[in-house]
Amino acid sequence: MAIVDDEEHLRTTVSRALRGEGYRTAVFPDGAEAWQSFAVSLPDLVILDIIMPRMDGRELCRRIRAVSARVPVMFLTSRDEEFDRVLGLSIGADDYLCKPFSLRELVARVRVLFRRAALAPRPAETPRTEGEEPVACGGLRLDPQRLETLWRDAPVRLTVTEFRILAALAREPGVVRTREQLLAAAFPIDAAMSDRTVDTHIKRIRRKLEEADAGFDAIEAVYGLGYRWKAKRA
Repeated sequence: MAIVDDEEHLRTTVSRALRGEGYRTAVFPDGAEAWQSFAVSLPDLVILDIIMPRMDGRELCRRIRAVSARVPVMFLTSRDEEFDRVLGLSIGADDYLCKPFSLRELVARVRVLFRRAALAPRPAETPRTEGEEPVACGGLRLDPQRLETLWRDAPVRLTVTEFRILAALAREPGVVRTREQLLAAAFPIDAAMSDRTVDTHIKRIRRKLEEADAGFDAIEAVYGLGYRWKAKRA
């Protein structure tokens, strides 16, 4: 995985903690240097500061998403950068962590992102846990372990966050899920952010599904409440 931050001490500390858990890491002091490496080979996961010289985190995230929807991206952000956090998630980041943070929490979040992206090895005999069962709803097929989405047999590339929100809707067709519930599904460790962020992700999910099927209309907004997956959709 890649750690991109202009603070040398933070890069070194995070890298050491993750290496101690068995992960391989590469560190970069800014987005421009990281992108030169990513253009050759994308990492399995990116931990990314927002404010950096030469190329900031938002631009690097956009470039990553232009070539891959599957690489998990986690932003590191100061507590007074709520606007930046929301913007970062809207351009395709999967999670964020506020500075200062505990290394234990960072490692836990990395594990979640790897598991959701199906990049961590999983023994064949290990049973699926709740929330990891495949979802089949009309023309939609979701595999949480492989992070694979099919709509009428056409693959749809979603970020980890988008996948979680869609799965939360599709698991209970016809049931209205509030924005708060969808936030909790999208960010199981920390949902302390504006619930309007869900609206941005829903728009991105709809757009991607409409690219696979121009007639897609299975996600319905329920005024004043939230969203639901239309039970009648075949």
